Amino acid sequence: MPSPEIQSRSELRPLTSVRGIAAWFVVLYHIRLSAAQTLGPDLVAIFAKGYLAVDFFFMLSGFVIWLNYADRLRKDGLTGMPCFLWRRLARIYPLHLFMLCGAILFVCAHIALGKTIPPEFPIRELPLHVLLVQNWGFTDHLTWNSPAWSISCEFAAYLLFPLLAVSVDWRRWPTILLVGSAGALVLILFTTTRSAGATYLVTDVTHFGLVRCLTQFCIGTIVCALWTRWRDKPRLPATLASLCGTAAFIAFLSGTLEAISIPIAFACLLLALALTAEHPRHPLGGNAVHYLGEISYATYLVHYLLFVGFKLVFVSDPHDVTIVQLTIFLLLTLAASSILHRFIERPSQRWLNRRIKRTQSASTNAISASVN
Repeated sequence: MPSPEIQSRSELRPLTSVRGIAAWFVVLYHIRLSAAQTLGPDLVAIFAKGYLAVDFFFMLSGFVIWLNYADRLRKDGLTGMPCFLWRRLARIYPLHLFMLCGAILFVCAHIALGKTIPPEFPIRELPLHVLLVQNWGFTDHLTWNSPAWSISCEFAAYLLFPLLAVSVDWRRWPTILLVGSAGALVLILFTTTRSAGATYLVTDVTHFGLVRCLTQFCIGTIVCALWTRWRDKPRLPATLASLCGTAAFIAFLSGTLEAISIPIAFACLLLALALTAEHPRHPLGGNAVHYLGEISYATYLVHYLLFVGFKLVFVSDPHDVTIVQLTIFLLLTLAASSILHRFIERPSQRWLNRRIKRTQSASTNAISASVN
């Protein structure tokens, strides 16, 4: 999912850019079946694996959060947890709530017109979405704004992250232990899903999405520790990471279970991208692809509900979206992402972050006055 914190330290532009590419894979994953006749079987087969982009989001999020907050939380201890959580909620919650309000209006329109409420909008589950706990094992189906299940899992990771940051300092661990710990997390993910007969990472997201997020989020923190260790001499580790990632991806294509091959491939890809991020001619350093990354959170949250509404208004056969309709929808998604990013996501985040800064300043002044 979707993070401007990368920019708070010399920005690793390729990481922002690849997040945008991943978001569009999720978009194409959700629309592939409706546009199957337009896309053709080969593209449909490729986009059918678009759900794996969410796994990369989880890992990238762990990397970014560790980079920007681990030292702060180790310094402040758990007393820094409220500020951390406020900043993370300022990042993810306003746009989530905005899209949820849009879904509520959609349901209200059905009620006003005397139509049956679609089953994917159960009123009884709405409080879970408001509280961002909808994917903590309380339900059996993805409902309302379906992609937000991963935001719910991210919220759980944010709640647990301060405990990880104050109890573990990956920088003090030998490289072999870091790699072994990442491998252990992959094994946890594999055994958890495999024990319930889940063949693919997308299987039963409502029950396995949380472990899918937490394990790969933690792997991302380890990758960040490895990056800080090797970033001054990146050539050899970047080459090795690229080779290992390629091997893991080939294993995935050859049929190796994705709960093993994909986390390994993504961890290596993330490390290689981070180590090569400052290359002046990096293919992911361009302004256009970078902008897709900046608006990727909006893309991720808006596309699903937008497609529901688009099909209702413009598509007569929801299983046969034409090339013209598909092009219009993709352009609408891009435009909506840009608008929401500029006028909802970022202003809300800035406003909420200003509130916490004022609260901190007031607390500091009060402490100073009491000491004096």
